[in-house]
Amino acid sequence: MNSSKNGSPALSKRVLQAITCKAAVCWGIEQPLKIEEIQVDAPGPSEVRVKMLSASLCHTDILYWKGFHIPTFPRVLGHEGVGVVESVGEGVTEFKEGEMVIPTYIGECKECNNCRSEMTNLCEKYPFTLDGRMPDGTTRMSVKGQRLYHLISCSTWSEYTVMNVNYVVKIDPRVPLPHASLISCGFSTGFGGAWREARVRKGSSVAVFGLGGVGLGAVQGARMCGATKIIGVDLNERKREKGLAFGMTDFINPKKIEKSVSEAIREMTDGAGVDYSFECTGVPPLINEALDSTKMGRGVVIVIGASTELTLPVNFLSLLSGRTLKGSIYGGIRPHSDLPHVIHKCINKEIQLDKLVTHEVRLDDINRAFELTEQPDCLKVIIKMTDTE
Repeated sequence: MNSSKNGSPALSKRVLQAITCKAAVCWGIEQPLKIEEIQVDAPGPSEVRVKMLSASLCHTDILYWKGFHIPTFPRVLGHEGVGVVESVGEGVTEFKEGEMVIPTYIGECKECNNCRSEMTNLCEKYPFTLDGRMPDGTTRMSVKGQRLYHLISCSTWSEYTVMNVNYVVKIDPRVPLPHASLISCGFSTGFGGAWREARVRKGSSVAVFGLGGVGLGAVQGARMCGATKIIGVDLNERKREKGLAFGMTDFINPKKIEKSVSEAIREMTDGAGVDYSFECTGVPPLINEALDSTKMGRGVVIVIGASTELTLPVNFLSLLSGRTLKGSIYGGIRPHSDLPHVIHKCINKEIQLDKLVTHEVRLDDINRAFELTEQPDCLKVIIKMTDTE
């Protein structure tokens, strides 16, 4: 036995092994997910392995299930979630075993030209990737000897997952698990769209197209920035009550008006239109409605909703009239600089997310989560990974 100089046994570093656990595996486009026993590798340098406690379903997960952009399978979906660090790889000093963390799908190095500019949250060193691989071009999951692809920077619909530390943020354990999961993407994307991307001014007017988890985040973000008129647009009449709870002042159901939504919004704003419009549905034609609903010369449209359509016609005259059309990833939020502020507001009850959670399933019943999204009262589906509350 090796000994130290004082005669006591030398401490050896724990050798990390692959873990066998359950995960929801998608084997092909729009195929029902199968709960499989998979192997999750030990974390490599600059990586952590996380035991997932809770996850949730986002519209982006559905798009990837439908083969969005890069139809790579087999794949473990899920990018919203919260868990505890189970083990750390070589060189990791910023995270310790047992710490609660959430994934993010963009990084922040604070050193590249983009990060130093503070004009964007799209880091050049740790970018938003779509091919389901880790930064080194490999993956950390396999099933039956076959390599599994991640969703974006991770896969949260697995009992364990491995993430590069630059795509991980600590979260205070006082935040309830379901809320922590929503902060990791959906709600924060909408909230950040108003707070960070548009920087909504006090006393301004806002229109939000789509009152799902992202849209309601935009509503609350606009309210907290001081917007005085917030118009929510949704085909689902039940969203009226939800929108009002998050700070909406007016509601439009396109099925119940005999004019375009943009015309209705202009009528509600003395013919001028709103200062800011947020497109959160991913329905391409609504981008033009969002443009036409804003003020000539200074209206700003932030496109947040994801879609399978990669091109669309844009109303050229609306742009020539001085309006700004801007795309956004993660609502402009910088993971390490901005997310702590959102987490702090949740702890202080300035942001309350209880009303966003409408359904809950266990991982074994993951396909029911897709069915629940079709129900008119569904906003966010929480996926319980353990019995921990």
